Amino acid sequence: MKTLFTLFALVGGLMVLAGCSTPETRIAKQPELFNRLTPEQQQLIREGRVGLGFDQEMVKLALGDPDRIRERIDASGRSEVWSYITYESNDGMLLYRGWYHRGWGSPFYPYYLTVPGRRERSHDEVVFRDGKVVSVEQER
Repeated sequence: MKTLFTLFALVGGLMVLAGCSTPETRIAKQPELFNRLTPEQQQLIREGRVGLGFDQEMVKLALGDPDRIRERIDASGRSEVWSYITYESNDGMLLYRGWYHRGWGSPFYPYYLTVPGRRERSHDEVVFRDGKVVSVEQER
């Protein structure tokens, strides 16, 4: 019985780790896109940072898929806002970020999504106009 439990724990842990996405894993999946970029752009992406003028694919290399996409309309026109969300406990402890929060449809929907008092915080926000980044807010 102990061996079976250990096997399930190991397989579950590997599945969760396989879902983790870093700039390096995203670069490895799209080396042709990464190799077309300037050395300065490549360095920003390796650091998980976004630069003005980046297109959406470059932002995905740096930060991954956005957790929320909104449209903004102001005097300068329409823009698209990508937000990356972190969930924290009442005391500020990181609970999860990224795809983990997407809900019961996820096969890895973790128990801590139901933590009472959890709070949502946008940690990165990227604004696009005409497909290019015109504004970035990122935590350091």
